[in-house]
Amino acid sequence: MLVTLRELLPDAIRGRYAVPSFNVFGNEEVVAVIAAAEALGRGVIVACNKDMAEHMGVTGFAGMVRGLAQEAKVPVCVHLDHCYDEQIAFAALRAGFTSIMFDGSQMPLQDNIASTARVATVAHAFGATIEGEIGSVPYTEGRDHIKRELTDPRDAARFAEGSGVDAMAVSVGNVHRMTTATSVIDFERLEQIASLTRLPLVIHGTSGIRDADMQRLKTMRVAKFNVGTTMRMTFARSLRQSLAQDEARFDRLTLMKPVVQALQAEAGRVIDMLG
Repeated sequence: MLVTLRELLPDAIRGRYAVPSFNVFGNEEVVAVIAAAEALGRGVIVACNKDMAEHMGVTGFAGMVRGLAQEAKVPVCVHLDHCYDEQIAFAALRAGFTSIMFDGSQMPLQDNIASTARVATVAHAFGATIEGEIGSVPYTEGRDHIKRELTDPRDAARFAEGSGVDAMAVSVGNVHRMTTATSVIDFERLEQIASLTRLPLVIHGTSGIRDADMQRLKTMRVAKFNVGTTMRMTFARSLRQSLAQDEARFDRLTLMKPVVQALQAEAGRVIDMLG
């Protein structure tokens, strides 16, 4: 069934668990993620990142995902990740995304609040939800222009009050696109942020966080974890293995079957850990 963040995150806070948001890059990941969620009886978020939005377009992505989400036996939110352009955000809402992240984190605080609030008004008019970011979560590679800025708890309180968002992403030592779990999380900072807002909090850069730290984070109002790199690594490794098994195989569905199985197993591991 197709849902928004509103149907997923408040229950996660009350139950002291979290919902993973998986960045997907094709039908195989979508099928695998939903199958893993159904097997565990858990809701899930399927997300389109900036690269995928540029490659496929938000309308094309929505067409690929919405049907599978509607037919799923568990709640599935179709989410646009890290959108910096208001017009793309509005196009995604028209295309049928049930949630968007408008990322004004590179703006001065007041501009971030004002721009995010403007997008939030439109998103809510569509019956969708919106995530924003305060502070700035850096990247290990690929986005050198993105600054590294830890979230100031006082700024987070101002952003939560004025932006109209349904969930708030924070920067507390987490880093995008890490291939090893070596992030050092500032739990004291996060505790201060959590004490100043009732919003569900979001952690990006999950692949770089130790499992034990994730277990602790999900008890601190963190209701959504973004997952990308570990799924991309699983896809590439399993595809290489599948291609190497028999050079005479050319059928895509045959080649991709073990890849989907590997992706489902990895998605299931993450969903189960956050449960």
